[in-house]
Amino acid sequence: MPLLPSPALRPRRPQLTLAAAVVATLPGLIVRASGAATDAPVLRAGLYGMAIVGASLLLTWAAEVAQLDLPPGVAIAGLALVAVLPEYVVSATFAWRGGHAVQAFGSACQAPARQAAGHASSCSLALANMLGANRILIGIGWSLVVLIAWQRTRTRHGTLLRGVVLGREHSVELAFLALASLWCLSLPFRHAIGLVDTCVLFAVFGGYGVRLLQAGAVEPELEGVAVWLGGLSPGWRRGATVALMASAAIVIFACANAFADALVSSGSVVGVDEFFLIQWVAPLASEAPELIIASIYAWRLRAAVGLGALVSSKVNQWTLLVGSLPIAFALGSSSLQGLPLDSTNRQELGLTAAQSMFGVAVVGNLEVSTAEAIALFGMFGSEFLLGALLPAGARGPVRIAFAVVYLTSAVVILSIKRRDTVALVEDGFRTPYRELGSSR
Repeated sequence: MPLLPSPALRPRRPQLTLAAAVVATLPGLIVRASGAATDAPVLRAGLYGMAIVGASLLLTWAAEVAQLDLPPGVAIAGLALVAVLPEYVVSATFAWRGGHAVQAFGSACQAPARQAAGHASSCSLALANMLGANRILIGIGWSLVVLIAWQRTRTRHGTLLRGVVLGREHSVELAFLALASLWCLSLPFRHAIGLVDTCVLFAVFGGYGVRLLQAGAVEPELEGVAVWLGGLSPGWRRGATVALMASAAIVIFACANAFADALVSSGSVVGVDEFFLIQWVAPLASEAPELIIASIYAWRLRAAVGLGALVSSKVNQWTLLVGSLPIAFALGSSSLQGLPLDSTNRQELGLTAAQSMFGVAVVGNLEVSTAEAIALFGMFGSEFLLGALLPAGARGPVRIAFAVVYLTSAVVILSIKRRDTVALVEDGFRTPYRELGSSR
């Protein structure tokens, strides 16, 4: 039975929200199609970024509603691909360009002229976008949901929220996230991310998907625009879902690469390092809809739903997104060569993998307290500010220091909560899913 619109929704609010998202995509598409404003990279970056935000919202709503009509396995795979599509397009394009440069110039991820000019390589930019998206998801997303729920509870009920508690079934996401993070901790000790890493990370996601299939079909929890779309007749609902997905995909494929290129060009105009812009600004545009929706759940005191969605998205990004880069590089280079890593890339990978392990340790007992949320945000914010303010030569030791702190903290937390750690592994990999779901 299709879900009916929530009575709390104003009659026209979903339609207006949907229309606003569609309108947000139009300026970027027009500029992209006409080639206008070619001498204004900052303006182009803003318009393309707005288009990606709008398209990501359309994708999110369509993917949520599609769960009403798709088999569980197809829904799992589709949602995973939708979750990483904007980052995938940007990162995969840079990885492909890096591979093409290797084929053209023999030994580098970029043309010699760009090397001489001191620009970041295409390979480094591919990794920058992927790693920034992953760190934002934990450092901002996970903590933001808890802190919004804490503030909302304090102002609405006059009580202090102790923490956000996840259902036992989320042990599955956390267990496979830990598995992927353990593998990614080995990447900083190598000189390339290869197709073997792709196979391992895709296998981790495959195991995660098979595990989720055991849950069977469940009624999706829809909010806002998705509730309104879900309340349409089956024919209209399916047609709207296909139309939204197709139009959003067109916008993302048309504008994502142009957005990344405009950011690179903007760096020269505003005097900001292009690596910094691709690592933080580009992922923020594509992650914004997901963070907004999770924040809305938290504001409505359904923080566990929002946090659970972000944990699931982290699994998708840390497996599918990372694993896709060697494929794009191999296609660009017409070889089986792995995506090369320089010292900065290895430090960034180590820091991101260490943060992932710290996130697993914090949420390993299926609860995130407000103090832990502040710690997640504080460590991310400190590392971000130091990386932005310190000279380039001093950033390497800072990355290594934060990676050590993250990993040490993770080991300490997992040791202190060892019973929860054992339970997480048991529930994540072995406990029948029906038992996990029955504990909600």
